Amino acid sequence: MKFKRKQEIRSAVEPKRVLVLYGPRRVGKTTLVEAYLKTQTDRRTYYSTGDDIELRELFKSESRTKILDFARPYEIIALDEAQYIPSIGIGAKMMIDAFPEKNIILTGSSSFDLSHKVGEPLTGRHFTLTLLPLSQAEMEGSRFELDQALENFLIYGSYPEVLNEPDRERKVKILTELVSSYLFKDALTLEAVRSPDTLLDVAKCLAFQIGGEVSINEIARIAKTDAKTVARYLDLLEKMFIIRKVRGFSRNLRNEISKKAKYYFLDNGVRNAVISQFNGLGLRNDVGALWENFIFMELLKKTTVTGAFDQYYFWRTHSGQEIDIIKESGGELAAIECKFSKSSSAVAPSAWREAYPNTVFSVMHKENYLDFIL
Repeated sequence: MKFKRKQEIRSAVEPKRVLVLYGPRRVGKTTLVEAYLKTQTDRRTYYSTGDDIELRELFKSESRTKILDFARPYEIIALDEAQYIPSIGIGAKMMIDAFPEKNIILTGSSSFDLSHKVGEPLTGRHFTLTLLPLSQAEMEGSRFELDQALENFLIYGSYPEVLNEPDRERKVKILTELVSSYLFKDALTLEAVRSPDTLLDVAKCLAFQIGGEVSINEIARIAKTDAKTVARYLDLLEKMFIIRKVRGFSRNLRNEISKKAKYYFLDNGVRNAVISQFNGLGLRNDVGALWENFIFMELLKKTTVTGAFDQYYFWRTHSGQEIDIIKESGGELAAIECKFSKSSSAVAPSAWREAYPNTVFSVMHKENYLDFIL
């Protein structure tokens, strides 16, 4: 299915600010930067990647004279996979302070690495743009075509490369290789990861617990490690753009659960690759989990693409009443229940109605979900 990104570099770059573009591997960050550079033919541009040895040596030197001499001739400087460039934060600060009129763009597929390197040096000197797997609103198909492709989205996700591949076996191969790159190749570059196999075991545990509260102690027992390691790996998986943590919503009512968390995968295809499960929906017992993960991510993508400041939570009481997703926007709450099949009997739990009587309660199912996410 054809698609078109709604986020653009052009609207995100500003004088006196470095633009830091985050996002998973192979989600289209390089394509977005290259598309922007093609429109800037009247400006002198420098583009390279963190694999460039000479570039890495330049920034590693932290020599202000050398770095400014390098930057001086260019109006636009774009550095892809900048997390591999030593002292990139310090170097970017030198360039933007000396040449505030220049456009400096850094991209990275690991917010753990890049945010650590640019965070303190670029405080007050940068904006961020996060690129996620493609949203339904970025697909160029009609509503009918989106409905017809829904099973593919639930099973194979919405990475650009996967969407462009018509062959199902090739889709599986792409996703399997992508997970291998994340959980093994990338993980080995992080000092905090001593065992990529344990990291994979933790990811598998999460894949089987979508929609449920996660117990760190239980995962530690299954993965045969300790709770501190699990907590650290959960944080890394989020910073590597594999999962998203969601906390419980509470306005301090005694019966509400607020300290526990749920985790969603940023992409259904990646989730299914982690557990090597690509069967059709008719052969699965996890359709509800796939649907909830899909809906949550589509809501989050919509928020990200539009630049809104929505916050997402789940809601649950100690007595067992629950709502899948709570959206807080401008102080207003919306409660969302995820049901793959239409159900006329779904209503807001009594405890929720009593505590938050003025909120909207909606059930998102396969017949109406496009009304919410387009």
